[in-house]
Amino acid sequence: MNLKTVTKRSGHTVPYDVQKIYRAIEGANSDAASKMSDAEIQLVTSRVEAEIQDREIISVEEIQDVVEKELMIHDFYDIAKKYIMYRQKHADRRMAQKHLMEAYRDIFFADASDSDMKRDNANINTDASMGIMLKLGAEGAKHFVDNYVLPEKYADADRENYIHIHDKDFSLITFNCCQIDLLKLFHGGFSTGHGFLREPNSIRAYASLACIAIQSNQNDMFGGQSINCFDYAMAEGVNKSFQKAVFDEAYKAAVYRFGRDEIGGESDFREKMKPLMDFSNCRYAETVASPHYGASLAAVEKAFEAVLKEYGKTDENLKTDSANIYQLACEDVSEETHQAMEALIHNFNTLHSRAGAQVPFSSINYGMDTSDEGRLAIREVLNAIWSGLGNNETPIFPISVFQLKAGVNYQPEDPNYDLFLLACKVSAKRLFPNFVNLDAPYNLQYYKEGDYNSYVATMGCRTRVMSNVNGPEESGGRGNFSFVTINLPKLALEAKGNLEEFWKLYDHYIEICHDYLLFRLKTIADKHVYNYPFLMGQGVWMGSDELKATDSIRDVLKHASYSIGFCGLAECLVALVGKHHGESGQAQELGLKIVGHLRKRTDAYTKAEHMNWTCFGTPAESTAGQFQRANRKAYGIIPGVTD
Repeated sequence: MNLKTVTKRSGHTVPYDVQKIYRAIEGANSDAASKMSDAEIQLVTSRVEAEIQDREIISVEEIQDVVEKELMIHDFYDIAKKYIMYRQKHADRRMAQKHLMEAYRDIFFADASDSDMKRDNANINTDASMGIMLKLGAEGAKHFVDNYVLPEKYADADRENYIHIHDKDFSLITFNCCQIDLLKLFHGGFSTGHGFLREPNSIRAYASLACIAIQSNQNDMFGGQSINCFDYAMAEGVNKSFQKAVFDEAYKAAVYRFGRDEIGGESDFREKMKPLMDFSNCRYAETVASPHYGASLAAVEKAFEAVLKEYGKTDENLKTDSANIYQLACEDVSEETHQAMEALIHNFNTLHSRAGAQVPFSSINYGMDTSDEGRLAIREVLNAIWSGLGNNETPIFPISVFQLKAGVNYQPEDPNYDLFLLACKVSAKRLFPNFVNLDAPYNLQYYKEGDYNSYVATMGCRTRVMSNVNGPEESGGRGNFSFVTINLPKLALEAKGNLEEFWKLYDHYIEICHDYLLFRLKTIADKHVYNYPFLMGQGVWMGSDELKATDSIRDVLKHASYSIGFCGLAECLVALVGKHHGESGQAQELGLKIVGHLRKRTDAYTKAEHMNWTCFGTPAESTAGQFQRANRKAYGIIPGVTD
């Protein structure tokens, strides 16, 4: 036999091995309905070898051609079909491998300004070292999912731009986003996964640990992270700082009146005064008009008089000194809160997460706390946003969300109305805060006065998670699992204006999206608490505080939402009826019907499967651009649709 070497597609040569032919036929045989015996596989292998043995060198493709021919000659049509499919699958994988290498070349050597792929996430600097490394990992993960994990019907729908599978690179690893209840997290302290942090005891510490909580959670998830009760959490920090400020100012007053030699050290003074100070009746007051101002002043006076007696002293200026202590403590905590909120805004825009390539995609919800402490936190975070960053840049993060509610901040007579006006002023200059109307019927149904977890809070990406068929209808500790987006204009163009055909396509791809999310859930549900050391390990996610480190997270994922999104409704309507919903009553009616149909389908899934299925207009500008470019390439320039 002359045949010694085989030329691979890469151009490299390898020694000829007849067993590789046998194993390839064996692989096709295992997938076929009608099977070949081992003897028949050996017969075909021998026939192939007999035909090629006189060649000195041969290519892989030529051998495969001979295998296909011999299978057909011997009437093994089903196996031949499987072999052809096997051959095509490997060809597709090689092409995908080539595309991956081209993507890697782009990531390594192209500037982000010249590469759409490197600009698909504005929150990642893909010109920087860690941004490049993160992008390499993301593209490699997508390649693996597409070619080795994802069933073909989902991969094809995504590749052909009928749908867009979001964050595919994370689809085998984690899920989307979460609202963090800081009050629950901070009580008793928490661990980031790398070290334990004590419970914070000042507004500076509360603000600092809020950033660390967001940063830690972002490393366990792929989406944005939000704080649903920012003002209530910061109010607790303000109160702790105020208590410390009272002791500090009382000590200064005592030393001023009687000298350090008579009073001694500050820590000893503090320990003497602590049991004498009734902080249940003494709080920070925004102004002398605050309802608790008088009681707070009286509590300071009583405690200061009592602690001086411990030293055998009587203050002839007790009322004046007590008033000064209280007033200065209020001023101290006001300044400390201002500094804490400035630091928070700067930290959110400079902290790094996810391999050092991103600042955390963060959101904070506030506006409802009417206590003086909560109002101070709200006012100072708004002032910090107004001031901007070091060079007067508008801070991108956190995305602020001001919660509007009649009786709280919406009418001139409401206690936080002045903060609403300040929020409007800041938003006009800095684009944030956004506003969420808690009086909207779909939000008001959840509202319980005084329960911050019943106030609808949103993520920075505009995602709202509130209803829950599997537990409490609350915002804290919950979020979105993942979502898939339907390319509506493509369905309309495929239907060629035929509404009946459009509805068939629409239903088909709604089903594809639904089935894909169940497939993705099945992959993630078997992961364990230890895979998410902060999100699950610290009880941030609803129900996770009842799990052990080795437990599966399957049961607690029932509290997440599963979303099917749509994109391009206006262009879809133009393709179907010639006008969009802002140009014609007929188009508007059809648009409402299209969106309503998706809502009916997700409601039906919720009822049938007892899962929180939702629909939304996808908040993803990059997806809209991707769909538009793909539609233009496939169908040409169509005015109002792909132009």
